[in-house]
Amino acid sequence: MIHAALTALAEPTRLAAMRVLMDGEEHCVCDVMRRLGATQSRMSRHMQVLKQAGLVVDRRDAQWVRYKINPDLPPPLRALLDAALVDEVVA
Repeated sequence: MIHAALTALAEPTRLAAMRVLMDGEEHCVCDVMRRLGATQSRMSRHMQVLKQAGLVVDRRDAQWVRYKINPDLPPPLRALLDAALVDEVVA
């Protein structure tokens, strides 16, 4: 599971999507794609990778899918995500 998460977060668009979701709210894929300047098909694919890695959960709402960070992340995966979302690393 850690390997899949690391692979998912290594891609800049997916990491940026996780930054959008870090407020803890649900976001429709339309909101994420608008904020990142991505197409719907590209953003949906990225979100699917994040979902398969266990980092996000989704909920269908009419024609849109809403995503949020998986609230049931195991502690090691949560720590990894928190570290990946830090804006700066202090040396």
